[in-house]
Amino acid sequence: MSPPIRAAFRLDWPGFSLEVDLTLPGRGVTALFGPSGSGKTTLLRCVAGLERAPAGQLEVAGELWQDAGRFVPTHKRPLGYVFQEASLFAHLDVRRNLEYGLKRVPRTERRVSLERAIDLLGIGHLLDRRPERLSGGERQRVGIARALAVSPRLLLMDEPLAALDLARKQEVLPFLERLHEELTIPVIYVSHAADEVARLADHLVALDGGRAVASGPLAETLARLDLPIRLGEDVGVVLDAVVAERDARWSLMRVDFPGGGLWVRDTAVPLGRHVRARILARDVSLALERQEHTSIQNLLPGTIAEMSDEAHPALTLVRVQVGEAPILARLTRRSAALLGLAPGKTVWAQIKAVAVIG
Repeated sequence: MSPPIRAAFRLDWPGFSLEVDLTLPGRGVTALFGPSGSGKTTLLRCVAGLERAPAGQLEVAGELWQDAGRFVPTHKRPLGYVFQEASLFAHLDVRRNLEYGLKRVPRTERRVSLERAIDLLGIGHLLDRRPERLSGGERQRVGIARALAVSPRLLLMDEPLAALDLARKQEVLPFLERLHEELTIPVIYVSHAADEVARLADHLVALDGGRAVASGPLAETLARLDLPIRLGEDVGVVLDAVVAERDARWSLMRVDFPGGGLWVRDTAVPLGRHVRARILARDVSLALERQEHTSIQNLLPGTIAEMSDEAHPALTLVRVQVGEAPILARLTRRSAALLGLAPGKTVWAQIKAVAVIG
């Protein structure tokens, strides 16, 4: 087990305060998620040492970076930082941009070789280009590779996809997933995009008003009905699943999870591969009996575990336990009343759309 990251900071500014005390996993991706102004970037800057919180404590990989009597400056913290903009040196080609940060890392301490960083981000064909000849997605991949090349013990990413259009964002995401799969470096990832968090994160910290209002494993935290941050149309769950079957005739594949199986669009993922399945609450309806004549193919029996009012008075959110997995459904309160829904009642979850996200 990798040592956890312990971060506690307190800042008081005119009109804004930050007060957090967190223990985060020492491996995997932790997402700092919340609306604009919630304190995500401020917290990240405190971890980096770019913002000095006098009342702060930070321990990473068993090393103390900050407490009441110690403050390791940013340039001496073994971390990589990826900003919204790659900020590459315009007068240097990609290769020399990547080599720039290596000067401060002794050879004996290099845990990620430059060649490995280049391979992981798929930028070998870009090494001789200047930044002005790169697309936005290519620039960001170079920026991430540059952060990795310094062999960080912690990688910080501040909304690295926010400045990209949808096409460039889809270009970069698979490379971020690859980093997640192949590297043991812990990542703290700032985002306000629920789809990015669902795809990349293992652990979720929800921030609001400078406070951590929720912190825990991604799947468990997203399934909470009392999550203080309202996700609106993005509310839903993420299930860990395995590709179990393929139906070539209809271009479908079945993914199994602890509780059942779901037919989804075939994305050519090999059989036996672990994937994430994202189910939005708006795509789930409930019935008291199994429906035989319906276009919805994913019908799963479950038990209502909890119900909660939504922001709009017409709606309610229902958590259904399907085996070991929770599924959320958004219904009108009228529908829930007509069906007599209540915790403990057996229902059938009818799931219209499932996104396999990696």
